Amino acid sequence: MNIERLRKIIQYSTDNRKDIESKVKKFYSFTGISSAQDVLNILQIVRPAFQRKGFLVLELPFADDEIGALCYRGDGLGYILINTSLPKVNANFAICHEIYHVFFKRSEFKSKVEFANDHYFEHEEEFAANLFAGMLLMPETSFRQMYGLFKKESEGNEQDTIIRLMNYYQVPYMAVLIRCYELELPDSNTLSEKLLNVDRAFVRNRFDELWLDASILNPSKKDDFPQLEALVERCGKEYIQDSYLNERTLEKVMKNMRTLYSEIKGE
Repeated sequence: MNIERLRKIIQYSTDNRKDIESKVKKFYSFTGISSAQDVLNILQIVRPAFQRKGFLVLELPFADDEIGALCYRGDGLGYILINTSLPKVNANFAICHEIYHVFFKRSEFKSKVEFANDHYFEHEEEFAANLFAGMLLMPETSFRQMYGLFKKESEGNEQDTIIRLMNYYQVPYMAVLIRCYELELPDSNTLSEKLLNVDRAFVRNRFDELWLDASILNPSKKDDFPQLEALVERCGKEYIQDSYLNERTLEKVMKNMRTLYSEIKGE
């Protein structure tokens, strides 16, 4: 990501901050969590919230390492597929990105994982979803406090401060950097090429040197398909017994599911 693109993102955040803050508060109210509370396990919190909205959340390892999540609605349920082939920090951000789409937009979409690389969707709905995710995962009061603490621990080193914040909030480096500038926390508040041009190898190396939890930079590869397959098969057999379904239809459904699963995994 270049500086001009980053400036555009931060300007959008400045112009739309109040609107997105109100949406974050609505989500807090819907889930019953405190606006001052750090969201330490976002999926545990949002999975039942998604279910109440009619969406089933599944974690699957995709073959495509640029897609953070897929979300679509069928005739009945909606489905959110989280790509566990990506590092945990990116999966966390992707989940919150999808919250915005599910709760505040109606269109079908496919979301690239933002801040995983230099790709960034430059249209308003994606900017809004990313701003929402950053606010949700890094609440302002907490973030300001932890920024000050970690900057002191880092002896003023801005890069190490950002990396420590990454570890604490379990979010991508670029998401933390943007949040810092949204809240005008860096002393100079001048966008720095040094802070911007950081690759994954550098981040991992600093995680190790700072004794941080580098496991959050790895993909979990969690795969919910076996549980989903068993659930559909069990329900299908119950429907057959109650004459709502026949065996041929169930077999077709199971075959289609397995075919789609293989395509997602790239097999």
